[in-house]
Amino acid sequence: MDWENMFFQGWEGIVRTLIVGTLAYVSLVLFLRISGKRTLAKLNAFDLVVTVALGSTLSAVLLQETIALAEGAVALALLIFLQFLVTFASVRSRGFAGLVRSEPTLLARHGTFCEAAMRRTRMTQDEAMSAVRASGGTGISDVESLILESDGTISAALRR
Repeated sequence: MDWENMFFQGWEGIVRTLIVGTLAYVSLVLFLRISGKRTLAKLNAFDLVVTVALGSTLSAVLLQETIALAEGAVALALLIFLQFLVTFASVRSRGFAGLVRSEPTLLARHGTFCEAAMRRTRMTQDEAMSAVRASGGTGISDVESLILESDGTISAALRR
């Protein structure tokens, strides 16, 4: 094992990381400002995947010397542009939106769990009850409706 190269391989790699990293970061921030807030909104699983892909791409540009800054910037711009196209199409077509976005699921209603929906979404009663307690309820009997939202959060409407 080459112990010296494991901790320090020379100044060239460090200088490259500083320069390319700064420029790639500036490029990403610029692209995100141009594309708007929706690009990084974690509204559903599709948006989360795009957010992770942006981070992975930035990481690759920073750490892999075989990827030039221009290639990385194009990759970042491409991901953001594709995200824009998907959201543009989703707003205009319910069918397309259904392909890339999950619909909210009713987990409980009027104090009773919807067992089929709980199984389909692989949600346990303990997980659901955690959301009920976080909303101020003490038991399922306190629930008017419990909804698994598109972004994976659980919304609880309690009985008054």
